[in-house]
Amino acid sequence: MSNDIYQLHQGSTPLLISMPHVGTQLPQDLQSSFSETGLQVDDTDWHIAELYDFASTLGVSVLRPFHSRYTIDLNRPADGQSLYPGQNTTGLCPLTTFDNVALYRPGCEPDEAEIARRLQIYWHPYHAALQGELARLKAIHGYALLWDAHSIRSLIPHLFEGELPVFNFGNASGAACAPGLGEDLLALAQQLAPHYPAVLNGRFKGGYITRHYGQPAQQVHAMQLELAQRSYMQEEAPYALDDTLAGQLKPVLQRLVERFLAFRPT
Repeated sequence: MSNDIYQLHQGSTPLLISMPHVGTQLPQDLQSSFSETGLQVDDTDWHIAELYDFASTLGVSVLRPFHSRYTIDLNRPADGQSLYPGQNTTGLCPLTTFDNVALYRPGCEPDEAEIARRLQIYWHPYHAALQGELARLKAIHGYALLWDAHSIRSLIPHLFEGELPVFNFGNASGAACAPGLGEDLLALAQQLAPHYPAVLNGRFKGGYITRHYGQPAQQVHAMQLELAQRSYMQEEAPYALDDTLAGQLKPVLQRLVERFLAFRPT
């Protein structure tokens, strides 16, 4: 299932993998508004689709957008409220990069009407597809699982101190899934890849998608995994995939997804 906004592959298992930040397109009618920096879409979750290419063999649904988070951030609430009050972050329609560099030419930043337009064109269709697929999976299996797949540079002083762990699991401090599920995944990551630091609900506790759709009382269990990009790619432009590192990481990712998929709610 595909259109100009997103691509949805429907699987046969209870699991949906959402990839809200893999898009690299900027709409043609907006490109003249972006700065040279903005046009580079540097803060993309690079190569995430390639890392999770095993999903189809597991019968997992996959939802991914085509447009960059610089157009609109699909992992932010529609009202633009901060997910991390008091901490530096980027908004619904980001004005700066993760390094606090302007994304727009002076005077070209989106106003309220433009943000509302982007919500209608890009944000709402993606979330309608996400919600619809979770409902389909729940109707078939009695429950649904949601894995929100992300990646980010290891060092971003504007957003966090020091070097980010490789595996950053987030389940809204336990509210987005069944008790113990996050701890189980963390332990498995530490067992399978002890050379990669891992944390649960550290700097990243799960974005809007994890927090909003993860409703264990309604039999929808959600988990976000934010990967530090040094584990599989070059973190500077041109952001090339490191085949050796990716080849080592992908089996670990698959085992983690398989463990999540094996979960059965009580």
